[in-house]
Amino acid sequence: MSKTEDFLTKAEEKEIVEAIIQAEKNTSGEIRVHIEENNQKPPLERAQEVFHHLGMDKTGLRNGVLFYVCMQSRTFAVIGDKGINDLVESDFWDCTKDAVVSNFKQGQFKNGLVSGILRAGERLKEHFPFEDDDTNELSNEISRG
Repeated sequence: MSKTEDFLTKAEEKEIVEAIIQAEKNTSGEIRVHIEENNQKPPLERAQEVFHHLGMDKTGLRNGVLFYVCMQSRTFAVIGDKGINDLVESDFWDCTKDAVVSNFKQGQFKNGLVSGILRAGERLKEHFPFEDDDTNELSNEISRG
């Protein structure tokens, strides 16, 4: 069993993807989850690299949100693109991170990610409601590094 499977089962991964689909159903925003086994960079710095690598900075309204997890260093970051950052309160990402991390500390990795995804989805819906011509600009699948 790989370390990734120790972190999340296939069923839990499916539930996370379902949470992304649910969160994106009412918004033009885009949410991604990226999991790496190891990286030595600070989590925010690495999350920004992954954000750009995944093309999340190329959405039409600049409203992408990335949940980044590094398993070996047990680090986590959540970041949003300029469009959403300009609209949410200054502590929104820290509060979202805290909600996720409090679940992580209890070994509830799936629950932490799902709660953070749904929280971000609510805020995206508020600022970027779904329009009839919206398309899913980015994959909902969990990416790996």
